[in-house]
Amino acid sequence: MPVPATITAMPLPMLAAPARGGRAMSAERGAVGHIDLATEMAQHPQSVFILRQTGDSMEDAGIFDGDMLVVDKQLQPGHGDIVVAQVDGEFTCKRLYVRDGQFVLHPENPAYPDIHPQEGQHIEIWGVVTSSVKRLRTA
Repeated sequence: MPVPATITAMPLPMLAAPARGGRAMSAERGAVGHIDLATEMAQHPQSVFILRQTGDSMEDAGIFDGDMLVVDKQLQPGHGDIVVAQVDGEFTCKRLYVRDGQFVLHPENPAYPDIHPQEGQHIEIWGVVTSSVKRLRTA
C-alpha cells in the first residue's frame, strides 16, 4: 500500500530564462531565482503519494516505465484527469473519462483496452496524478 510522501522544503536554483526546444536564446548572466519543488508538486502535502509507473500503457500521455507519479488523494478526480486507480486490488494509472455518471479508465496506448467497470469488479480511484518525474541519467 502506498504511504504519504514526506514533503520537506527543497529550494533549488532556477534560471529566469526558459530553455527553448527550438532555436537557442541567450541567457542573462546572474538571472537566478529559486523554486521549491516540494511546494510546486504537492498542493496538499498531507495527501500526496509517490508511485512508480511500470509498463507502457500511458506512453502517449508522456508517462513511461520507471517514471515516478505524484498522486494527490485530496483532489476530486474529473473527466480527462490522469488518475491512479485500484482495480481488483492492483494499481493502475489511466486517464479518467466520465459521461452521464459512468466512467471509463482509458490507457494512453492503443495496444491496451479501456477498462469499463463490470458487475462484481472493485474499482477505486485513489487519486489524481499531478506530476511525473523522469530520471534521465542515473550517474
